[in-house]
Amino acid sequence: MRHREHRLRVLEALQERGAAGIFPTATHKTRNFDTEYRFRPDSDFVWLTGFAEPDSVLVLLPALPGAVDFDGKPWKGGPRSILYLRERDRAMEIWTGRRLGVERAPERLGVDCARPIEKLWSDLSIILKSAQRLMWRFGVDVENDRRMTELLGKLRMTAKGPILPPIEVLDTAPVLGELRLKKSKAELDLMRRAAATTKAAHIACMAAAKPGKNECEIDALLEWHFRASGGTGAAYNNIVASGANATILHYNENNAVMKEGDLLLIDAGAEHDWYACDVTRTFPVNGRFSKQQRALYEVVLEAQLKAIAHVQPGVSFVSVHETALRALIDGLVRLGLLSGSVDEQLKKDDYRRFYMHRTSHWLGLDVHDCGAYNVDGTSRRLEAGMVLTVEPGLYVAEDDTTVGPEWRGIGIRIEDDVLVTSHGHEVLTTGIPKTVEEVEAACALAPVAVGAL
Repeated sequence: MRHREHRLRVLEALQERGAAGIFPTATHKTRNFDTEYRFRPDSDFVWLTGFAEPDSVLVLLPALPGAVDFDGKPWKGGPRSILYLRERDRAMEIWTGRRLGVERAPERLGVDCARPIEKLWSDLSIILKSAQRLMWRFGVDVENDRRMTELLGKLRMTAKGPILPPIEVLDTAPVLGELRLKKSKAELDLMRRAAATTKAAHIACMAAAKPGKNECEIDALLEWHFRASGGTGAAYNNIVASGANATILHYNENNAVMKEGDLLLIDAGAEHDWYACDVTRTFPVNGRFSKQQRALYEVVLEAQLKAIAHVQPGVSFVSVHETALRALIDGLVRLGLLSGSVDEQLKKDDYRRFYMHRTSHWLGLDVHDCGAYNVDGTSRRLEAGMVLTVEPGLYVAEDDTTVGPEWRGIGIRIEDDVLVTSHGHEVLTTGIPKTVEEVEAACALAPVAVGAL
């Protein structure tokens, strides 16, 4: 079980630091009044457990000197994984759904011990007495932070003789972020499933989009594909941006009528077993690029292909962006939207009005996944198992009077998910139409009726 392997790796890291680790899942979030958003577990927690119920906390205890059991007596065993979760409750399960329960959790999830969530804080006041360091992420949940602060105060007040209280709180990110950064085969299999669902959804949207339709219809089609495929839904809020809406990077109103001559930018990815896909495609609503749209599109595509080709073990993370950026600037100069050499433009930063974001980010359980981008003050070197997006774009504001009106209001981004392999790279999202010819052919396909999967 991959989650058990993940726990063992974290326990090793905790042992080295003389620390105990406490990892809560996410809490229910109120949408409005007494209605909640669909629950999504915390990514660190689900990476460690594979468990998707709320009101749960995982405690990892390495074999530290002076370790004690729940009754305060010396613990003579090895490292422990303890899951705190809700007990079975027939009445509540009728209202809010089935629960795994304390009794079944150890066998089902492979943890060493399971305890009722109500015992968490009283247990911690006993079993953490031997830990001089605690691994806990502050700043995620105010109530949990308050309880942790109270617990630390209690442990320090009751420490006597040779028993030292926790003297340091370690953030989870430096350890779990690094461990999660390189994906296992099982994790990559899930990301490939998410990519396959995303591919089908994007192709369906290319066929379905037509002048006069609303962006919300395409948004709904994406959601249908993401859920109907057996996935856990969308990995993030879909961006369905037509016309000048595409020049707004995180546009998600998704409620405008698509017009003749518009491009439609879709930034949307499915999630399978909580692992994300992240893809952007841009295509003409009427099925044919205009002269200016095609010219800008081919600049972005060339930049993306060059940046993907650059992804290799040993190259710096930032060099992927630099490769794409130079190609974008060169293309803008060729089209007359910028002047001077690429190096001159890099010094002036004038290009930022057309390209204002970075080219890549890590991808995994989170769409902007964990892991440091710089190590020892320099850009991190890529290693096999890392997954990053490659997503250059060009955005010409509709009120940019420095360019001709034929260029204004055009927004284009092309994004794929790329795995670093031992000898190069693999595009996980391959097969989603991307060349001008592929895109126009996909736009000419007959729309597939919802329910015809």
